[in-house]
Amino acid sequence: VQLVESGGGLVQAGGSLRLSCAASGRTFTSETMAWFRQAPGKDREFVAAVSGSGGSTFYADSVKGRFTISRDKAKNTVYLQMNSLKPEDTAVYSCAARIGLLRRGRSEYDYWGQGTQVTVSS
Repeated sequence: VQLVESGGGLVQAGGSLRLSCAASGRTFTSETMAWFRQAPGKDREFVAAVSGSGGSTFYADSVKGRFTISRDKAKNTVYLQMNSLKPEDTAVYSCAARIGLLRRGRSEYDYWGQGTQVTVSS
């Protein structure tokens, strides 16, 4: 089972990026999928999650209204659209999957990708 993130990069404050997380080895059609991020010297923190059906989403307060999580079951891929980016959004972004309901705790996720770097310049 692999989760592979892509789409990270360097962007100016106020800009946008779209991250992708492609799953392989099995289909993740019913699992909760989430994005976490880890800035240098900080703990990994929850960003957003989407339910297995795609009908429910949950966001950290710090990204609410700016980020949108979505999934394409046919492509076995989850996306994170990030708009109005701020320097404090700079981090390594990782996707994760869990069997079960939406959760925000990193210890509750079973599968992880390696991450993609997002750098927002001021």
